[in-house]
Amino acid sequence: MRNGKPIHLGRLTLNSDFDIVARYQSEYRGFVQYYALAQNLYTANKLRWIMKTSLLKPLAMKHKSTVTKMAKKYAAIIQTEHGTMNGIRVEVHREGKKPLKAEFGGIPLRTKLRVANITDKVLKLKFGRSELIQRLLAEQCELCGSYENIEVHHIRKLSDLKVAGQKEKPLWKKRMSAIRRKTLIVCKACHNAIHNGQPRAEWTKQLEK
Repeated sequence: MRNGKPIHLGRLTLNSDFDIVARYQSEYRGFVQYYALAQNLYTANKLRWIMKTSLLKPLAMKHKSTVTKMAKKYAAIIQTEHGTMNGIRVEVHREGKKPLKAEFGGIPLRTKLRVANITDKVLKLKFGRSELIQRLLAEQCELCGSYENIEVHHIRKLSDLKVAGQKEKPLWKKRMSAIRRKTLIVCKACHNAIHNGQPRAEWTKQLEK
């Protein structure tokens, strides 16, 4: 914010549209997760508007367009567990497969009685063709095997997987420990399940392979 108005991050114009949207969604999801227990979480609607406007500005600069035109170009209706929401979506098409999607929004601002102790690390984006896109183009959900609505779950360091007093790790933590990686390629349903602390039935068969 500057003088009460959202500002843009000019350095992001060197990244793909997919990466720009993915970065903002990662930061926004982290905020909502952190304050998920707050009784007035709904007041974050203003933050959502600020971040949405801020992400549209580098897109407009990159394409020599306007915020309004970019908002119309990438406008999307996003399905959530509580119905549909207006948001932003960028798709990367690939031959013979469903497109990869990066979305901003689609996270209901509803207070939760219980949440998982999860923190998403902000994406560190590189210039040129994104390593993130290159990985996603060849990957599927590493928890359930789905090819739909692929996202990336991040942790700061592998030691964060260890929680004092936790008798048994969730299956997604076991997977990350086994492959020794700080990221998991996951579908939207599995990503939401991780943040909500609610394992999916689809995980067991896939993780036991």
